[in-house]
Amino acid sequence: MAKSDVAHSGRCLCGAITFETSGNPRFVAHCHCQSCRRNTGSAVATFVGVLKDQFHYTKGTPRNFASSPGVTRSFCGDCGTPLTYQADFYPDEVHIYVSTFDHPEDFTPQLHVFVSEAIPWLHIDDNLPRYATTSRDATPIDRA
Repeated sequence: MAKSDVAHSGRCLCGAITFETSGNPRFVAHCHCQSCRRNTGSAVATFVGVLKDQFHYTKGTPRNFASSPGVTRSFCGDCGTPLTYQADFYPDEVHIYVSTFDHPEDFTPQLHVFVSEAIPWLHIDDNLPRYATTSRDATPIDRA
């Protein structure tokens, strides 16, 4: 979670898009799904989930991409930085890539999702709960 409920700012790599959040996040999670990995070009994507009314752009307008049915990802049209994930099945939330925040160290991950799609050589030994898919209405998987 965030260190406090103060405002947090962020931006894309080139600075054309800036944003701000307020309040405490709903969650901070590592996502291992193939779609998020492809979107970021990394082995894992870490998100800060906030309510839509806690998030707003302060400069610029991102471009949007429908990555799958009911899922929209935003990114900077100038530099390509991935910014957010929004899904119809989480209608009140915006999931923001943690590294786009000015101070990503303010957010501590709480769980792993979609570990069923994780790259086998990636080992994160943090003892956080792990879920085969989403953590919503699910039981963490046994790590033994």
